[in-house]
Amino acid sequence: MTIAQISRLVPLAPVLAMTTAALLSRLRGVAPAVAWRNFLVLSGAAVLGAGAELAWRLVHGAGASVLPGLVLTRFGAWMALLVQFLGSVIGAFSSRYLQGEARQRGYVTAFAGVLAAVQLLLLADAWLPLIVAWAAVGAALHRLLCFYPERPFALLAAHKKRIADRLADAAMLGAAALAWWSTGSGSLSALSAQLAHAPASPALQASALLLALAVLLRTALLPMHGWLIQVMEAPTPVSALLHAGVVNLGGFVLIRFAPLLQAAPAARAVLVAGGLASAALAGMVSLTRVSVKVRLAWSTVAQMGFMVLECGLGLYALAALHLLGHSLYKAQAFLSASSAVRDARLRALHEAQGFAAPSLLAAPLLAAAVLWLVQRALPGAGWPWWWSAVLALAWAPLLWLPRARRRPGAPLAWHAACGVGLLALLGGAMQLAHWLRLGVHDAPWRAAGLVALAGLALLYMVLVLLQLRPRTLAGWRRWSYAGFYVDEAYTRVALRWWPARWTPPPAAHAAAVVSHGASWKQSANLSSPKP
Repeated sequence: MTIAQISRLVPLAPVLAMTTAALLSRLRGVAPAVAWRNFLVLSGAAVLGAGAELAWRLVHGAGASVLPGLVLTRFGAWMALLVQFLGSVIGAFSSRYLQGEARQRGYVTAFAGVLAAVQLLLLADAWLPLIVAWAAVGAALHRLLCFYPERPFALLAAHKKRIADRLADAAMLGAAALAWWSTGSGSLSALSAQLAHAPASPALQASALLLALAVLLRTALLPMHGWLIQVMEAPTPVSALLHAGVVNLGGFVLIRFAPLLQAAPAARAVLVAGGLASAALAGMVSLTRVSVKVRLAWSTVAQMGFMVLECGLGLYALAALHLLGHSLYKAQAFLSASSAVRDARLRALHEAQGFAAPSLLAAPLLAAAVLWLVQRALPGAGWPWWWSAVLALAWAPLLWLPRARRRPGAPLAWHAACGVGLLALLGGAMQLAHWLRLGVHDAPWRAAGLVALAGLALLYMVLVLLQLRPRTLAGWRRWSYAGFYVDEAYTRVALRWWPARWTPPPAAHAAAVVSHGASWKQSANLSSPKP
């Protein structure tokens, strides 16, 4: 085998390293400490390999063929490095977080299996490896979600996710069959080449529609979003892995299939409708929740909704940058959940009396002015005007001024500081997207953009009314707190359609009660003041 042939296999290094870590942890007699050490060493080597491959891609080309059906694109190389780096950090956190747990070896196996499957999905250039890798991600993640089998809500959430995954697998198989029948090949590169020279056939239009439905199911959007909220029963590092590196895969798949989506307006309309509805519902619910981890989960639903909306509108470069930023933010947020509790309490003290009314009205205007300045200052920021309005409405709540800070001159200083910060953030993000050379290009869809703008404007008006008239809209707040009972309806249908035992056996439940009682006594002793 020549050096050139060996270099083509370098992108497979993260897949092979994580597969090896999963197999080593299953050897008989391996101690948990040894399993964790093997994982961390192999994961560190995979990070170095992914970084070297990304540097090579940035210098020598946009993409490279690895094996038949596997291709490393430039955006895929960025995602591979990000996923492996976050996996290493979350794995190191898990090794300390789970000390003393009885099922650590199984955790290492499932954790490494998730990373190996994600890395394989990032390389997929054919329908078959893509479907197999995505199904493997769900299967390995299921074991992590059920790490505590004595917790009924963890089992229920995992069961609901499994139902959504099976429906998504069926949709993906249907999309693959239609695309293969239309193009005569299961290659994604061949599909893109055909769409570049000929319009999409009805079979390809239907294939794109099934693909969009599969992504909505896999990305925890309406109406099957409830499992993402209820998996808070799983260990905190599992939540970090799920929100930072697994749910985001839907955005990567949509960007990978951009040529197919561009030729199928019906599929893009489904993405716009599903993304907008999910972002609207999650935005209203997150305003009424108190638990930090639950608010983070609803925030993920909202962010996934916006990401799918961006892909439906054809703003793939913005969706790619959004995906990278959201992964880093959510990993940090979940791993620092203890400090997030303190920050949330401090923020609640400032916002106890609501927000200043002038701030609610001025915030979208200020955000629009910042976007206009960025568009004028940066030559590469040539997004359409309707997307500037969409971003202004989406970012306006970040600029709301709490009433507790209404001192003389405070509103002007607050909005000036927020405007400068937002200007620097957006300008830096645009420059970063240019510097990263993601290899992703936009294709804006004006008609759907105007619909999204109208929907976000209506949502913003509802949010403003919730802040200005909280007592009058108390009933609306109760419905918002309950998520408008969408998940309850889906749960009843899911358990009727696919019944399953999701309550723990009596012995496991009794052991859980004893374990929780012991941990409660220990925490009480640790927190009690010393004489």
